[in-house]
Amino acid sequence: MLAGAGEATPFRGFVLGIETSCDDTACAVLDSEGRVLSSQVSSQLEVHRPFGGVVPEAASREHLRNWPAVSAAALAEAGIGWKDVGAVAATRGPGLVGSLLVGLSLGKAISYSLGVPFLAVHHLEGHLFSPLLGTEGASRPLPESMLGLVVSGGHTSLLEVDGETSAVASLAETRDDAVGEAFDKVGRRLGLPFPGGPEVDRLAELGDPAARPFRTARISSNELAFSYSGLKSQALRALAETLGEREIPPAALGGEDEAWPQEVLDLLAGFRRAAVDQLIRRLDRLWSERPIARLSVSGGVAACRLLRREVTAWGERRGVEILLVPLRFSGDNAAMIAHAGLLRLRRGDSDDPRSADAESRIPFR
Repeated sequence: MLAGAGEATPFRGFVLGIETSCDDTACAVLDSEGRVLSSQVSSQLEVHRPFGGVVPEAASREHLRNWPAVSAAALAEAGIGWKDVGAVAATRGPGLVGSLLVGLSLGKAISYSLGVPFLAVHHLEGHLFSPLLGTEGASRPLPESMLGLVVSGGHTSLLEVDGETSAVASLAETRDDAVGEAFDKVGRRLGLPFPGGPEVDRLAELGDPAARPFRTARISSNELAFSYSGLKSQALRALAETLGEREIPPAALGGEDEAWPQEVLDLLAGFRRAAVDQLIRRLDRLWSERPIARLSVSGGVAACRLLRREVTAWGERRGVEILLVPLRFSGDNAAMIAHAGLLRLRRGDSDDPRSADAESRIPFR
């Protein structure tokens, strides 16, 4: 279950959302209709970029440093003060435990001091429902039933929402690397700034996937599980063979697309095609076994150009309603956490701020 059920009562007020599961310090304000009144995100990319990945201790310190300015900006953009906050939602996991503790502790303290409800939100719960957020106006009502594909640097998950009980169950996870992690590691091998995944996606648009095809991971026919370590290894070996002793031209890394060797662009296009094909094939496998009315697609990799095109086309072929997360809310953000909290408030759910704790790994039950 997402949370223990309470007596459902209409919520009227503003929900403050806090997200610090990894390296982004985020704060947002939603009204009771799910309108995003503000969404502020402070990136730590410049802090972690020299290391090629997120340094947990540094991330925790940066969250503490960034929070005062981020929260002040979110409240100012929404046009409210602390006394106007009617509920607080904060990410409790999964993620980096030190980072989670910062945001969760802040959320609990704010909730306790204001005497308002507190929601300890599962990070994937936020992503799962983020396609319901609108870029303008109220959020879309929660459907009676829905499947969710959450794809990011840390997650590749296929989830099911029970419309009657609001329970969320995991149908499939990655056995090894997440899809976004594979994109980022290919980008790192090319010397692209961290995180390299978005730039790999952009450069793949300039290549021909048919010129350098890759194998798609095969798992037994009765399983939905994902696997990206093999594709990642294929791509890294192919890059080593293609480049040999050569380095990527500095002009290419400096932003001149015409300086990229075409064989590298074709390789990236083939890699991206195989990564997306695996997702579509798993959806096809599930569709062949059971009816699917609608599918939400969210997470950072939901910004991938090819995935957005292919999953939209798949939905049209199969008669499945596709709910794509707005690009603004595809990465980690606090609006999705506030929104997930709001959905729980509408069901009469809340958590005790004195006992809620951060967890680096939290399965859906």
